[in-house]
Amino acid sequence: MKGRFGRFGGQYVSEVLMHALEELEEAFERIYPTPEFQRELGLLLRDYAGRPTPLYHARGLSELTGCRVYLKREDLVTGGSHKLNNCLGQALLARRMGKTRLITETAAGQHGLATAMAGNVVGMEVEIFMGVKDMERQASNVKRMLLLGAKVTPVSTGSGVLKDAVSDTLREWARCTGTTHYLMGSTVGPHPFPEIVATFQSVIGRELRQQILEREGRLPDAIVACGSGGSNALGAFRAFLQDEGVRLYFVEGGGESLEADNSAAAFRLGRPGVLHGALMQLLQDEHGQVKPSKTRAAGLNYPGRGPELSHLCETGRVKACHAFDREVFEAVRTTCRAEGLLPALETAHALAFLLNHPEEFSRGEVVVVNFSGRGDKDLETLMRYFYGA
Repeated sequence: MKGRFGRFGGQYVSEVLMHALEELEEAFERIYPTPEFQRELGLLLRDYAGRPTPLYHARGLSELTGCRVYLKREDLVTGGSHKLNNCLGQALLARRMGKTRLITETAAGQHGLATAMAGNVVGMEVEIFMGVKDMERQASNVKRMLLLGAKVTPVSTGSGVLKDAVSDTLREWARCTGTTHYLMGSTVGPHPFPEIVATFQSVIGRELRQQILEREGRLPDAIVACGSGGSNALGAFRAFLQDEGVRLYFVEGGGESLEADNSAAAFRLGRPGVLHGALMQLLQDEHGQVKPSKTRAAGLNYPGRGPELSHLCETGRVKACHAFDREVFEAVRTTCRAEGLLPALETAHALAFLLNHPEEFSRGEVVVVNFSGRGDKDLETLMRYFYGA
């Protein structure tokens, strides 16, 4: 069924938004395949974003794990993460739809930053909704967004985190759909957003497939990616979904522990429920109320998992995993020392799973980690953790 991944997905929204969603779906299906759109997007991805990103043989991590570890270097995309892939695509689409303004949500700030960049590229006004707690811990990205001319609107409702920023963005979009496009940041929300975001991010997996065949002469044994909604993970996974010999690992935030009331491990602790217009795997209490989650990585602090990812994990094609905060910080330290690379705290979840679960990976296997973002934005958090500074 259109807009569904198994039982997940759908369009659980008010009538006010249905016309906007239908308009977006029609425009995407009509505009995206055209040679003109593909040419313009391809040039921007190459000349502005810096694609293709390298596939790096991480010799230090390989020695530590006994695997042949490769990193898909999405941290080298302009802006520091995979987020720009989707933002450029949606911004171009919005401009061709005649929209003049972009709004979005952000948590770690990387999506907000990428939206501000893409908005400037296509000449559109940008407003970014961001939870007050996330603004505090991602202050450097807030400054970058402001320097790029975006309006950053604090969200203090609820817990002041990503879930609340999404809610406020949807409310704002309902008020002004005629002129404004909601540039959704992950593979969540009502149809067609999960499909649109995954499609624009799938450039990661297409490049990865070609690169690993050139380097190893075969497909990888496993691909590991972090995630919350799932955009960087699905971006890497989609090109390999039909290759049953390629194991796919999705690593979410475990927080302090699974016993903690606010653990973010939605696949381990949640159940299907509706949030922000779609049925997905969701953290909720016994009364069906959405539970807050907490990890030290702002970008993984969303209580739901996108519908496609929910379906893939339910059917077993993707293995849902988690990493705890303490493992994540150690993975940052290990990667810094072994490779001279500073991963984002989100990205470090994938690295932590690889480093802490040798039972999943046999010696000599080819394992690719989607290195989704760099850790500049997390420097203050990291310095406090390691040095008390």
